[in-house]
Amino acid sequence: METYFVDVILPLPIETRFTYRVPQALNGHVAFGMRVIVPFGGSKLYAAVVECVHERPPKQVTVKYILDVIDDRPVVSEAQFRLWQWMADYYLCTIGEVMAAALPSALRLASETKVKIHPEFDGDISALTPYELSVVELLLHRETMNVEAVSKTLQIAKVMPIIKSLVDKRAVITDEEIRNPYKAKKETVIRLLPPYDNESAFMDLLDRLNAKPGTSSQADTLLAFMMHTRANNAYHFSSPVAKSVLLKDDNVSQSSLQTLIKKRILHSEERVISRLVDYSAGLMPTVRLSEPQERAYLEIKRSFEQYPVTLLHGVTGSGKTEIYIKLIDEVLRQGKQVLYLLPEIALTSQIVNRLRKYFGDRVGVYHSRFNEYERVEIWDRVLNGGDAEDTSKYQLVLGARSALLLPYKKLGLVIVDEEHDGSYKQMDPAPRYHARDAAVMLAQIHGAKTLLGTATPSLESYFNVQIRKFGLVELMQRYADSKLPDIYTVNMNAATKRHEVQGLFSHFLIEQMSRALENHEQVILFQNRRGYAVRMICHTCESMPKCQYCDVTLTYHKKTNLLKCHYCGYAIEVPKECPTCHSTDIEMKGFGTEQVEDTLSGIFPDARIARMDTDTTRSKNAYQQIITDFEQHKTDILVGTQMVTKGLDFDRVSVVGILNADALISFPDFRAFERAFQLLSQVSGRAGRKEIPGKVVIQTFQPSHPALKFVESNDFMAMYTSQIEERKNFRLPPITRMVKVTLKHPEETVVLAAAQQLQGMLRTVFEGHVMGPAAPLVSRIQNFYLQDFWIKMNRDHSLVARKQQLRELVRQFRQLPQFKKVRCVVNVDV
Repeated sequence: METYFVDVILPLPIETRFTYRVPQALNGHVAFGMRVIVPFGGSKLYAAVVECVHERPPKQVTVKYILDVIDDRPVVSEAQFRLWQWMADYYLCTIGEVMAAALPSALRLASETKVKIHPEFDGDISALTPYELSVVELLLHRETMNVEAVSKTLQIAKVMPIIKSLVDKRAVITDEEIRNPYKAKKETVIRLLPPYDNESAFMDLLDRLNAKPGTSSQADTLLAFMMHTRANNAYHFSSPVAKSVLLKDDNVSQSSLQTLIKKRILHSEERVISRLVDYSAGLMPTVRLSEPQERAYLEIKRSFEQYPVTLLHGVTGSGKTEIYIKLIDEVLRQGKQVLYLLPEIALTSQIVNRLRKYFGDRVGVYHSRFNEYERVEIWDRVLNGGDAEDTSKYQLVLGARSALLLPYKKLGLVIVDEEHDGSYKQMDPAPRYHARDAAVMLAQIHGAKTLLGTATPSLESYFNVQIRKFGLVELMQRYADSKLPDIYTVNMNAATKRHEVQGLFSHFLIEQMSRALENHEQVILFQNRRGYAVRMICHTCESMPKCQYCDVTLTYHKKTNLLKCHYCGYAIEVPKECPTCHSTDIEMKGFGTEQVEDTLSGIFPDARIARMDTDTTRSKNAYQQIITDFEQHKTDILVGTQMVTKGLDFDRVSVVGILNADALISFPDFRAFERAFQLLSQVSGRAGRKEIPGKVVIQTFQPSHPALKFVESNDFMAMYTSQIEERKNFRLPPITRMVKVTLKHPEETVVLAAAQQLQGMLRTVFEGHVMGPAAPLVSRIQNFYLQDFWIKMNRDHSLVARKQQLRELVRQFRQLPQFKKVRCVVNVDV
């Protein structure tokens, strides 16, 4: 009998593949893309994904066996695996890290250590320390416990050294156990058994039960069962009814139901049901496009004949979504899949409702707010679906950046909406990928087309248009000929001197909001900082409370009465006096969305105000509820961070207020100008999208800033020309590629020494292309001191080789014994 081996990928940050032997009993049961249980390291067990099955014995003498096969069919598609490999190579991470990011947590299995009393333990506790004794006493009353449970029960943070000591003393033993958390959701259903599952037999039975004394309750139960099978004015006697639904009926009792089951009139059984909510409303016919939309649609089709990627540059409110729907419909009719990417979860609820009106249950949604079991079901529907006739499978997947990591099999179109948005870039943990760029590669792997849509293109995408790498289609006319909003810039310096400021608002903005509310119109206010106040300052010693673990001041949150760190979550109660000098002359400075909401309620006491930021949208459906209330005009004023700027479509918004534009345009980053223009233009585009004319009020202390002038004139090309010239002068992206390398360590002296060492190594290879080391704006986060390097690489054929040089150099640095504990993070395309 043949001897087979498998190369597997483990969900760990390890460069190499590992080879295991297949037990002969499992020959023929292992294939690419399946998960297998393998031992790794001393005693841990992992679910690894099979990359290939072969007959080549590895060079090492001893080869471990795979222990079991989890799946009876692959959980990963071949195209998906190619994307994983590309991401690992391009973003300079490991394929294990990509796998860990891609697979839902319920599919990533790793063993947990179980602890129990040693069978030969004689009860002698004289040699045990107090901590060891507490562990033994706990286990004496339990058959087995995992390490985490022991730690939590005894409130000992580092319990593993204690357990290892007990193992050495032969008081306890440990074992590794794989736990598969995923379980199919089931429900109990009731059905009629033959011969009663037809109308005449059922009615005869009902008559007999009604005529016989003491069985009327059984007749009532059967009658209720029949009513629950009714659909479209007809009764379906063979259809099952959920037991939970039946027992809610006032005419059904548990005892009568059990009696009918014992009599073999009814039958109880379990069935697997989906955790996902299906869409049951009727579908609309295909969308009708206006004349400008139709022209853009035809231009996109022509562009796809020449370019694999096309940029749709359409002003806010021009109706890009309707064009997407027309393209999606065409691809779905071909029996292919479509991926529709959005930058924020907040956008998915509004867009998915529009798409389901046309495509029903063929629309799947995937993002981080789904629980781990729901994500497994979505994964399976995408992997094993795609047929136009099978509506239980997902042909159209809509989601945030993680949706591109799903196992597509026959992708025909990828749409990246709001392609400019910075949220598409994953910062931590690895892989630190850009979803827009990875989506282009995913489409290329499938031979599909990519459509990038936005009102404010990124410099990278527009540069690719200029060098004729991407196609371009422009849609510069708003839908139904609605006009772009009028934009007003309020000079807050002058307004303050003229006493024309009330709290956080200029009199001009208050006047515009008042008119809108009088006309039963709606207002959106944008402030890109959450919380109540930015910092607390002591006027005596000028100190400010800082985070214990990060080099940032704490932000005041009024609702919880806490000072919080927005980097690590550290929080303290608001002190009544200065912690440094004990002075009571303290004051809150700056403002966030919470203070905006609070101040508004004083100016407009009758207005219905809602806030949308990270603090108010933590629960699964909070986004959807806030947006739905605003759509249904249950909210008059919506206050929010950048969540309110992205692609939302409301028909009665007449005023948009930008409360502090200076925080955007003054940020110390080479992309600040571009991002300020994009964010301000996008939030301005929420106004006047239907028949109601819109006004945008920008409050600023720098009214003559060029970024604001470009927003006022809605002149993207002028902004692009000015910025691309600057990028050329300083050789910044998109003219070059930029890779950022960050060193982290809890001790500042260690990270500084490591930075000096790495600097010499980098400049040996990348002489003249290295900037740094330098501490970032926030130089310590979560108790790690940081040092940054930036490496510029030319956009040419040498890029791949240069990145591999960097990978090798970082590998050498990590092997230096004096810096083994220094974390080295590589971030490509920052």
